[in-house]
Amino acid sequence: MARVTFENVVKQFGDNTIVKGLDLELPDGAFTVLVGPSGCGKTTTLRMIAGLEEVTSGTIRIGDKDVTRLEPKDRDIAMVFQNYALYPHLTVRENLAFPLRAIRVNRAEALARAEAVATTMGLSELLDRKPKDLSGGQQQRVAIGRAIIREPAVFLFDEPLSNLDAKLRVEMRTELLQMQRRLGITSLFVTHDQEEAMTLSDFIVVMRDGEIAQQGKPKDVYDKPNSTFVAAFVGSPKMNLIDGTVAAGVFSTKPGLSLPLKGVAAGPITLGVRPDDLILDSKSTKGTKGRVGVIELLGPRAIVQVDASGHSLTAVVEASRMDGIVEGAEVGVSIRPGSHHLFDVATGLRV
Repeated sequence: MARVTFENVVKQFGDNTIVKGLDLELPDGAFTVLVGPSGCGKTTTLRMIAGLEEVTSGTIRIGDKDVTRLEPKDRDIAMVFQNYALYPHLTVRENLAFPLRAIRVNRAEALARAEAVATTMGLSELLDRKPKDLSGGQQQRVAIGRAIIREPAVFLFDEPLSNLDAKLRVEMRTELLQMQRRLGITSLFVTHDQEEAMTLSDFIVVMRDGEIAQQGKPKDVYDKPNSTFVAAFVGSPKMNLIDGTVAAGVFSTKPGLSLPLKGVAAGPITLGVRPDDLILDSKSTKGTKGRVGVIELLGPRAIVQVDASGHSLTAVVEASRMDGIVEGAEVGVSIRPGSHHLFDVATGLRV
């Protein structure tokens, strides 16, 4: 195991700066997830750890070792790619054993260790098949097993689940997490899927335009986003963000949305409300009213779109509370007490 440290790391492609003075520490033995929109620099950051992209300036350390200028083979890392990168002419057994054969482990020992890893990954029955005879999930297991067999200091995962269907993606998340917990190897996982980031991570790093927007434990980032960018990006469905003004304990907007907001200083503010904390009441339309739009039924809950005085809001409603909440119905709209988030209108930063 080893922590990974970035010290003022910059990456430029020509005149474009993709990663801007990154200072970051990946905790030893933790499952860290880099998440952010396309083009934010997360994959470039991972590739710099792997040695697949050259650092323009700054230092990267694995443990106490400066690996900034080392070749990938000398960094003691293992990487799992989005496209699996299996050798099509080799069997599962041979694909698993390949990293050991590449460092001149004798064939018998390499194959024996490959069979042991296959047992761990549920691949024992597939050892003599070639990649073309495997499903997407089975190919991904082989790719992960090939990384495990080297027992590296650091695992790197470059969006490895994005090619799988939704059901298999959820199953593979669980398997990945169980594997990492069992091995205790420092892991970095890159994804643009914030739900995946929240479910997998011990430590989450949200990136934006080549910089860290926020980092910390996933619950802390979710509960206290430090900006409207993080608030909107982390959480599914995304947080409702409404610009307005507080006066005499009431938050109001133009057009006329009005919500009680006691204990908040008067003045302009951006109000943030998680969809889970927006309450719809079909039996009482006192106070702020809304008209129900599209409803997405998800079994035990529903995602409900509501138009409230010209503002499009999203609420998550438990199935047991859906009575009377139908498309076109008028409902009361309120906020769960103490659940709101406040941000500066000009900067977008939390206040």
